[in-house]
Amino acid sequence: MATNMPTFLTRLFRPFTTSTSMSLNPQGQAASLPENAQRCTLAAGCFWGVEHLFRKNFQGKGLLDAKVGYIGGDMDNPNYRAVCSGRTGHAESVQLHFDPAQLSYTTLLSFFYTMHDPTTPNRQGGDAGTQYRSAIFYHTPEQKTQAEEITKKANEQWWKGKISTEVLEAGRWWDAEEYHQLYLDKNPGGYECPAHYVRKFSELK
Repeated sequence: MATNMPTFLTRLFRPFTTSTSMSLNPQGQAASLPENAQRCTLAAGCFWGVEHLFRKNFQGKGLLDAKVGYIGGDMDNPNYRAVCSGRTGHAESVQLHFDPAQLSYTTLLSFFYTMHDPTTPNRQGGDAGTQYRSAIFYHTPEQKTQAEEITKKANEQWWKGKISTEVLEAGRWWDAEEYHQLYLDKNPGGYECPAHYVRKFSELK
């Protein structure tokens, strides 16, 4: 999209597909990952910008792969149009595979709380709807504990008690359609949510 188009129009004209067969992988597994690789699944609004910021900041630093997709809903094989309707219950999300020997889960969670606004329920910037909610989807009991601890610290030290982020057990993951993957790398100047930028907070204690 042209960068001078008003935000609401760039959001309106994000591409749709009615296909459910484009790179939909219910297991959410990336190829050629080491055995010690772990997953971190997050929702923070429009998944284009979320994926882009995590890749930009952690590529080559322990981030092995990043996929955008859908989680938290009750419909099989969701496609983008269905998720954007708000009726499937899914959140636009990113699933990160990382090497815990190089990059910690808590580091990813801390960054998550700097790169979006976790205080606006079901909204990021001008993007509104349950698909744009803020959420951490944990995969293990240890991840749940760490997510709750980081959320508590970020809420107290950074966001003045206003965090609305959900901490939920990860359900079934569905990769988004292929044209959504690496979208901002493929489409420089494409839509980026104005709420997606890295805030300069002091380190969590």
